Amino acid sequence: METPQAAVAAERGGAHRIELCAELRVGGLTPSEDLMRMARAKVKLPIFAMIRPRAGDFVYSPHELAQMHSDIATARRMGMDGIVLGLLTGNRRVDIARTRELLKAAEALPVTFHRAFDEAADLDIALQDVIETGAARILTSGGAAAAPAGIERLAHLVAAAGDSILILPGGGINASNALDVARQTGAREVHSGLGSVLAYGRQDYELFESEVRKLAAQLALAT
Repeated sequence: METPQAAVAAERGGAHRIELCAELRVGGLTPSEDLMRMARAKVKLPIFAMIRPRAGDFVYSPHELAQMHSDIATARRMGMDGIVLGLLTGNRRVDIARTRELLKAAEALPVTFHRAFDEAADLDIALQDVIETGAARILTSGGAAAAPAGIERLAHLVAAAGDSILILPGGGINASNALDVARQTGAREVHSGLGSVLAYGRQDYELFESEVRKLAAQLALAT
């Protein structure tokens, strides 16, 4: 979600958690302090704030890492319930050391390692690396352009992860395919931005709420 109105619509539609971002057109960046404050005032659902200082790759400079530390402190101060981030090294490995630093800055807030994971050179190695960081979840499409195309790899990751970390399928999930993704992968949660509903600045939040409700109804069938 990148507006308070979208967050409210998601809550009304039956979402269980909200990922708050700016600039979804580039995959999501760190939301402003004002956006975090407004969203927190309007919804009771857990809100996870994206911590991503710029678009592009996930190899960050010392200056960018310092900005991420500052943004995490802001998210904690604004009452966010979790953090979403992802860091890689130049050779496309999970940056374990720096990710651990950011998890330490997050303190008790759970951390989701986002789809930077899908850019890793070897997803099986990346899975073990993220587990080593202490993150709570991995948001992934299984290395595919969208989760429905990566179902086999997602199922493998869910099985390989076991109880060590939660695999969160995401990317291209909507009411038409959510149940299939959940059942075929064995995932306990899925992530959906329903980007096509609010694409290109559309403000039809009633339609967005309706689509969230349809998605939630489909996922209820998987339990």
